[in-house]
Amino acid sequence: MKTHLIRKSPVDEAVKRPWGSYKVMEYKKHCLVKQIDVFPGEMLSLQSHSHRSEHWTVVSGVAQVQRGDEILNLEKDEALVIPKNTKHRLANKTKYPLRIIEIQYGDILDENDIVRYDDLYGRC
Repeated sequence: MKTHLIRKSPVDEAVKRPWGSYKVMEYKKHCLVKQIDVFPGEMLSLQSHSHRSEHWTVVSGVAQVQRGDEILNLEKDEALVIPKNTKHRLANKTKYPLRIIEIQYGDILDENDIVRYDDLYGRC
């Protein structure tokens, strides 16, 4: 299966979202690396992906992660894996910025491989 990626360059400018921003750092066939910045008090949608797993490492701040039925708090240098088809959410419950590095592995690595279940910003 062909990887569906439409990018101008290996490193894109930051993409603004209501919760913060993300920037593609590198992409190759079946692997994409993003820097994700989450504003204090914000959270991403509860979502899943059919075609990719995600590996998150906290660079700075504290991440609250919902992975399936688990709620985990990850600090700097801690990491976890989000398997394909697993409902998950990333939140910053602190008053400080949160930065994570996300590595996606799969056969489709684009924003169309998102199923949203709950979203503060009405994107479901």
